[in-house]
Amino acid sequence: MIARLQADLNASRKAQDKPGTLLLGTILADVKNRRIELQRDPSDDEVREVLRKGIKRRREAIEMYDKGGRDDLASRERAEVTRLETYLPAAIDDDEIRVAVRAAIVAGANNIGALMGAVMPKFKGRAEGGTINRIAREELQK
Repeated sequence: MIARLQADLNASRKAQDKPGTLLLGTILADVKNRRIELQRDPSDDEVREVLRKGIKRRREAIEMYDKGGRDDLASRERAEVTRLETYLPAAIDDDEIRVAVRAAIVAGANNIGALMGAVMPKFKGRAEGGTINRIAREELQK
C-alpha cells in the first residue's frame, strides 16, 4: 500500500499535478508519523486506517466550509475525498450492515452502546462508524 501511494505521488509529480502531489504528500507524511508511533512499518490495514482518518478530517472540513459558504474550498476537499477513497476497498452497503445490526438486536443488544460494540468489530475498516451508528439507531427505534 505504501509503495502504491509513493508510486502515485511520483507520477503526480511528473505530471505536475500540484493538488494531487500535495494530497499524496500529506497522506504519506501521516503514514510516516504512524510509522514513528508504531516504531515499525505500518501494515496495509494500518495505512488504510490513516487514509480513513484523512478522509474523515476532510469530510469534517467540507461540513465547515459548507456552513461558512465556501463552496470553492468544499469542492476541493470533496475531490480529495474521492481520490483517497480509491485506495480503500469498496464500502459495505447499508443492507449488509442492517442485517448485522438486526442480528445483534436479536442476540440481546438493546442499547446503542451494546449494539455498536457487537457490530463495529465485524465491519472494522470496511464501514464508517457514523454509518453504522445511524443504522443502529434506526433499527433500535423500530
